[in-house]
Amino acid sequence: MAAKVVIGVDHGGLHIKNVIIEHLEQRGFEVKDVGVFSEESADYPDKAVDAVKEFRRGGYDFGVVCCGTGIGISISANKMKGITCAMPQNSFAAQMAREHNNVNFIAFGGRIDYTEPIEKILDSFIDAEFAGGRHLRRVKKMNNLEI
Repeated sequence: MAAKVVIGVDHGGLHIKNVIIEHLEQRGFEVKDVGVFSEESADYPDKAVDAVKEFRRGGYDFGVVCCGTGIGISISANKMKGITCAMPQNSFAAQMAREHNNVNFIAFGGRIDYTEPIEKILDSFIDAEFAGGRHLRRVKKMNNLEI
């Protein structure tokens, strides 16, 4: 069975969505796209909710969310219990988000000029594995902050 990813974007992340989906599919992922599908204005909190609800149905390896900057949709995702969403600025940060923080969502900004291709940043996230050890203690503390 193919690994699965859910992706949700607002209108600000629409143009990078297809780049991300194409790259994920090339890597063998099955992608569930919960929208948006047009440039009509959409609220990023709503798209974060759609992605998280789908993720919670189970069977997904991780989620991807995008808005204009990645900030609003990542904050929205992080407000939901059980979701840890990173918004890495480069491939090193993406790798560390997975290795040290064990995040289950990654966010990108459609209006951000990244210094590396988004595909490279995404690959660093995908190819990394949670390191456990001392990081497990920290992740547990972080998750216990959900009050």
